[in-house]
Amino acid sequence: MRDYDELIAFLGEWGPFQRLIFFLLSASIIPNGFNGMSAVFLAGTPEHQCRVPASANLSGEWLNASIPLEEHEGRQVPSRCRRYRLEALVNFSALNLQPGRDVNLSQVEQEKCLDGWEYSRDPYLSTIVTEWNLVCDDDWKTPLTTSLFFVGVLIGSFISGQLSDRFGRKTILFATMGVQTGFSFLQIFSTSWEMFTVLFLIVGMGQISNYVVAFILGTEILGKSVRIIFSTLGVCIFFAIGYMLLPLFAYFIRDWRMLLLALTVPGVCCIPLWWIIPESPRWLISQGRFQEAEKIIQKAAKMNGIPVPETLIDSVEIQDFNAKQQQQAMLLDLFRTQNIAVITVMSLLLWMFTSIGYFGLSLNTSNLHGNAYLNCFLSAVIEVPAYVIAWLLLRTLPRRYSIAGTLFLGGGVILFIQLVPPDLHLLSVILAMLGKFGVTAAFSMLYVYTAELYPTIVRNMAVGATSMSSRVGSIIAPYFVYLGAYDRFLPYILMGSLTVLIGILTLFLPESYGNPLPETFQEMLRVKGLQKRKLTTKLDHSKTNELNDKNLITQL
Repeated sequence: MRDYDELIAFLGEWGPFQRLIFFLLSASIIPNGFNGMSAVFLAGTPEHQCRVPASANLSGEWLNASIPLEEHEGRQVPSRCRRYRLEALVNFSALNLQPGRDVNLSQVEQEKCLDGWEYSRDPYLSTIVTEWNLVCDDDWKTPLTTSLFFVGVLIGSFISGQLSDRFGRKTILFATMGVQTGFSFLQIFSTSWEMFTVLFLIVGMGQISNYVVAFILGTEILGKSVRIIFSTLGVCIFFAIGYMLLPLFAYFIRDWRMLLLALTVPGVCCIPLWWIIPESPRWLISQGRFQEAEKIIQKAAKMNGIPVPETLIDSVEIQDFNAKQQQQAMLLDLFRTQNIAVITVMSLLLWMFTSIGYFGLSLNTSNLHGNAYLNCFLSAVIEVPAYVIAWLLLRTLPRRYSIAGTLFLGGGVILFIQLVPPDLHLLSVILAMLGKFGVTAAFSMLYVYTAELYPTIVRNMAVGATSMSSRVGSIIAPYFVYLGAYDRFLPYILMGSLTVLIGILTLFLPESYGNPLPETFQEMLRVKGLQKRKLTTKLDHSKTNELNDKNLITQL
């Protein structure tokens, strides 16, 4: 049977049909941009301190002195989680004693915030942190909320491919868009942190499933040349557009429930796309549904103004398809030899550490100096040139050096942040954005690189396994940000070190640039790099032994 690309070659590469599919599928990715990073504002932690109830009847002087001072980043600030024992303050106030003059406050006993907290309403009017007091002893719940969202992403990435293979690309695309939008809407009515978090996990499942299936659907419908642009610039840049919309929504809507409501609207607008976006003809053919595939291809030809061949799929091709046996592969095939196992383990680490850097820097924007909304917007904007540079690098330079170079750039400037003088806040922000640029460019090249390393029989499995490894990195990333509460530079030191380390390891992976996609494991091991040298050495030894055996036989 002819290859699908050969079957649809008469349609051309960039007609009205291809342009429509390209932009509509790319546009369906926009909600993924703000849903994935919405925790930056939904779970933002404003300045806060212990509440002192009016019933305490403290004088104004004792009220102002009721919160002890503690050192934070080299300056004295009111404590977030402690206050002086209220009973003692009431007694001192009743005796008309003066704080600091008549009473040494350092000797006064302290206690927890027994009456709750007072929160600053700048920059957030309300978040889930202020709603359910996720501070002090419960501050661990904030990063857990984000981590559980990425647990949902991990689960969704695991099942989305299988569901779309079973029920079709289009059906699962719109089903997962409905899950993402519907459960985001239900989050508005959350009555507890537990309810919000469980719903957030389900939103994560829908978010990644929608992204993955839209990616698959586009690559299967579009032709070869457009497919590469769609996979890099199309999907990625529209994701960045959604990411840029997030701080704009959040700036004008400071209440977390209203912000969530606004973020669900674009998902509802995608409903009419059901009647425009077709099912993947490639998938329909793989299921033996040839007539449905032909109708879609005929409609595409009509839209492009191209005459349709009398016979698209003849009876001989149908018989050939029915007789064809598909070779099955198992996950263990990714570790079938020592060389392949080394490539797989290094690829898993590459995806995980790069993911930690990407999501760690993205989620940490609210902790940077300056306006949180502007920093988040800049973090989104910097992704656009990163994707363009990644696309250009993929077209012209070897994969290993391109990925390693951008990782060195990202990790190096992140490590340099700790050396910036405290008063140069703008330079710290610029370095953080430059680090985000490098890590984002590297991240966007991993899909293409991994797909080029593995043979056809395990290619989807390899991309799926490494993608799941990146989800593990995204689950860990919020805790890197959480460490910033104890040391502002610690997240940058850890993320920068891991990024540079994995950049070095990338240089030991094989090179795939300029090579045809491998079809077998033997072809996979012939690519340039460390594995080739190992394989060649083994083959040389094998040939030497074989020649020795032949000489011995000749002598006998």
